[in-house]
Amino acid sequence: MALSDADQPVHASCVAWQSQGVLITGASGAGKSALALILMGFGCDLVADDRVCLRRAGDRLLATAPDTTQGLIEARGIGMLQAQPRQQAEIVLMVDLDQTSAERLPPRRKVTVLGLERPLIYGVTGPHFAPAIIQILKAGWSDR
Repeated sequence: MALSDADQPVHASCVAWQSQGVLITGASGAGKSALALILMGFGCDLVADDRVCLRRAGDRLLATAPDTTQGLIEARGIGMLQAQPRQQAEIVLMVDLDQTSAERLPPRRKVTVLGLERPLIYGVTGPHFAPAIIQILKAGWSDR
């Protein structure tokens, strides 16, 4: 993901489990808001939907919502929904819905954003995808 200006919003959605943020990227219609809503159903807080402002603070990658969309998330076919937003989250995981992984045990991937490397997972079809993201945030990956 190439970013030239930390103040410019990126096309993405972001939710947080406690203070740990997940940045969900993908083309329009890829399911960013849908995945964010599912993760919110599992207890994540909305940080931003559709546009996310990223900035670097030392070794931390921070996400916030633009003022115009703070506390709003789109539910395709339903409309705009309100949510109690988290003001800021540190991005600890990136999800790219434009890429898919059918591998049973895919390699660990990383992406660099604003000079900071973050773990990256590709989209996965199946009911376990969102719970697996939550589990990564809660306990991380196994080295086995």
